[in-house]
Amino acid sequence: MRQLATGEPVWDLQFDENGALTAPARGDFLAEVAAQGVTDVFAFSHGWGTSQDDALALYNAMFPMIRTAAQGVPALGKIGFAGIYWPSLWFPPTPATPPPSVGSTQADTGGQVSLSAGTAAVSGAEIAASLQPGFADPDQQKSITQIGQLIDQGQAMADEAQSDAAKTELLTQISQLIASLVPPAPAGGGYEDSGETALLLTTSPAADYQATAEVFGSVPPGGAEQSIGYWFGAAINGAKDAVRVLSYSIMKSRAGTVGQTGLGPLLAALHAQSSGVRVHLIGHSFGARLVSFALSGVGTPAASPVASLLLLEGAFSHYSFAAAAGNPFGVPGTLNTFNDRVHGPLAATFSVYDWAVGIWYPKASFLSGQNISAVVTDRWGGMGGDGFQAVAPAADVTMPAAGGLGYGFTAGTYYRVNAASVIDNTAGEPFSGAHSDIRKMPVAQLAVAAAAAHS
Repeated sequence: MRQLATGEPVWDLQFDENGALTAPARGDFLAEVAAQGVTDVFAFSHGWGTSQDDALALYNAMFPMIRTAAQGVPALGKIGFAGIYWPSLWFPPTPATPPPSVGSTQADTGGQVSLSAGTAAVSGAEIAASLQPGFADPDQQKSITQIGQLIDQGQAMADEAQSDAAKTELLTQISQLIASLVPPAPAGGGYEDSGETALLLTTSPAADYQATAEVFGSVPPGGAEQSIGYWFGAAINGAKDAVRVLSYSIMKSRAGTVGQTGLGPLLAALHAQSSGVRVHLIGHSFGARLVSFALSGVGTPAASPVASLLLLEGAFSHYSFAAAAGNPFGVPGTLNTFNDRVHGPLAATFSVYDWAVGIWYPKASFLSGQNISAVVTDRWGGMGGDGFQAVAPAADVTMPAAGGLGYGFTAGTYYRVNAASVIDNTAGEPFSGAHSDIRKMPVAQLAVAAAAAHS
């Protein structure tokens, strides 16, 4: 345990990719929480592509702001903080082209023909080097290395007089390695976005990787048909995009595992030992999925200490909490029956400036059998794109640029929080936009406002 400069306790909870708490020891954590006499613990999970140092920097920025926002709030007692660390993956930075400005003529006319994730510019070796540290299994590390080598081999072959059969065989090898790394589907019923598995488990990599390259802008639409032999270069670029989609899929699955098998049971144990402690869950990006899936691992509502849930630009399906009614998939979301583990409000921010979730996340599922159209975004969109969908009771609120606590939250209600006036800084982030622009006082105040509305 460490402390903020103002004396509040901070626990750094380290989980491995399977959800095991590796530090501190569970007993030590539970005993220290009891000894500190805290009544309200803000537990925050980082998101994708975040090193331990980056996660620590996020927590060191946000925890003091939350502490300041919580001062004098009568519904809260002595507060403490828990930073959640888990092994997310880091895809190398790519020179993406940013989308048209909101409200521009180009944006209004759908002018995104040149929009590109920039994946074509990075090599297979660079991709492998970035992703490999996120795997503990040596065999998986080897597979990632081999994928990178084959991509670079294919890049060289694109300009060589090789047979189509040899090129197709190389693409098949890449697809088989990708398929070997695909995480299993979540158990327990319900539905969450999994359309990306159609790409990751493809039996037609030559065609599907070309289509992937077009969707991610690695080649112009229709470009793969421009000349004989051009198809292979497009497919190799699409293979790079497919590995990016694989990294999404693994992070999404891993976050759910850590939440359900690691954080959830730890929270239940905390409640069993210190029943007066309230936990306020906050998650960013894939960390939002982690804290949400903790609800499925905490046990019964009576066993849950969770008093509020705040999802900041969540990178998982906006239908995860949905009822069957109004859900285009026709079945309840995976987390539909777990909202009663939260004894307060459930809030999710979204921003039109979050390009990572609003633009690229839905594209990862384009091979689900749907047309590449607005329907894809509606069906396969993420929390950070438009918040909870097909849930009740639900309310829409706006985060004021000046911040504040006056949201009027009530327990048991889902809130879609339009944060575009605050989560809006896209400078230097042509791929993700404002996805990670959350280190701001209004965001801390939102967390406190949700925490203060516990039942």
